[in-house]
This record gives sequence, C-alpha cells and structure tokens, in this order.
Amino acid sequence: MLDFKKLPLDAQLTALIDGEATPEQKLELEQRVATDDGAKRLYDKLRHGADFGKRRMDDVLKEPVPLALVRSIKSVQPPKAPIAPRLSRPSLKLTPSRPQAIAAALVLFAAGCGVGYLVADNRSAPASSQTVEAAPEPNEWLDDITAYQRLLARQPRHLVEVPASQSEEISSWLTTTVGVAFRVPDISDGGWTFQGARVVLADGKPAGQLIYTSADGDTATIAFRKDNQPDDTEDFKETIRDEIGLVTWHNAGTSYVLVGPSAEATLIQLAMQIATEI
Repeated sequence: MLDFKKLPLDAQLTALIDGEATPEQKLELEQRVATDDGAKRLYDKLRHGADFGKRRMDDVLKEPVPLALVRSIKSVQPPKAPIAPRLSRPSLKLTPSRPQAIAAALVLFAAGCGVGYLVADNRSAPASSQTVEAAPEPNEWLDDITAYQRLLARQPRHLVEVPASQSEEISSWLTTTVGVAFRVPDISDGGWTFQGARVVLADGKPAGQLIYTSADGDTATIAFRKDNQPDDTEDFKETIRDEIGLVTWHNAGTSYVLVGPSAEATLIQLAMQIATEI
C-alpha cells in the first residue's frame, strides 16, 4: 500500500486541504504547520491557490454560452429518418487497484492545486497583451435602449403604453413626440407580432419604440430618434451585448436600432426589411 509519509510535503498538504488525510495524518500535519515556518508558508500558498482556482472555475461557469453555439443549436434540423442503433459491444471493465486509485487522486489534486497556485502567484502582474478592450460605443443612446429591452423582457404583461389596436394614436403620438414620421413595419412573415408602442428617453432625447413579440415569448423592439449624424451612410451594423442583439442604421437624420435576442440569426435580414418599410 502507498506510504503517505513518503509522499512529498506539498502532496501531503494538498491532501490535508482536500480533506483526504486520515485523522492521524491530519493531526500530524497540523502540528507540523504550526511549528514549521516553511511548512506553514507552503500550506498557505497551496490553500490560497486552491481557493483562487475554485473562484476562477466558478467565474468560467457563469459566462454566457457563445452566440455561435446558441445559433448553431437553434438551426439544427431533426433527422428525417430514425438513426439505426449501433450494435452494442461487450464492455471492458478496467478497475484500478486501491493503491493505484489513491496515488492517481493525489497526483491529480496536487497538479490542480499547483496550477491554481501559479495563477494566483501571478495575479498582480500587468494585464497581458491579449486582453481585448471593448471599443467605445459612439451612440450612447443604445445603452438606454438596451436597458429598456432588459426591463421589457421582465415585464411581459406591461410591454406597451399604447396597444397595436390604436394605430392612429401611435402614429400621431410618436411622430409629434419624437419628430420622426414613420410607418409600422409588418414583420409577421418572420414570426413577429406587433403589440404596440411607447416613448422613452435615450441619452436625454425622446425615442419611439415599436414592440413585437414572437410565439416563443421573445421580445423585439424597433427604436428610433432624431440625430445630427450626416446622411452619407445606411450601413447596417450588428453588435451583441450579452443576451441582446442590436442592429443599427441611419437614414434621413434619424437613427434606428432593431433590438432582439442575440440568438436570433435573422436580425440583420429583419433590419433590412424594416428599413424599407418604416
């Protein structure tokens, strides 16, 4: 059987940190840490490295699923014919002996703590050249529109101020308040139903919002406001802000943005259709 006392001190201490030491081993190691300054420094570094590694792993698990993966999952078509099952093969049981299992567990844990320690030890180093900083958003009003979109997603029963049934009031109200003449685009072919409108403040200026919903319960918004940008471009620009996708364009002294789920792969196409109808 593997002799625990013959393991390197760092392997013994990692077993102590992980709760894998026996009561006798734990008592002996704790006494050594309390009386040996070198052992105490090594124990503190390993414990800090393990804690740092756990926090980093928790942060990774909280990161959103990549947009490309979400879209590829949504676009997968089910198979037209059932897939023939593969013939089962006799399974081979490779069961390690108890000493082998213990040795492998200690080696893997020691390696994990070592990586965590190395990362934690370099935590004060300057940020590497691979750090990517987000480019400043030229249209600050999009921050407010994005915030309103997140609020609407949490208020499905209170999406609009004026319902779609009052189309004449929507047209006169938004045109007067925002100063932009418009028509309500029909994007029902894409699965979006017009629900109504509201007016919000975006970067201190009134902006109109036309609200649409899908059968899946998603919300899409067409927002627009007057601006002072030159009328030399109508390019469509798509950006992603976490779970929200935005497509912006400009025409005739008016800024437009289509806001919807970032997993929706047709936002650009919808924006181009809206631009011809609004």
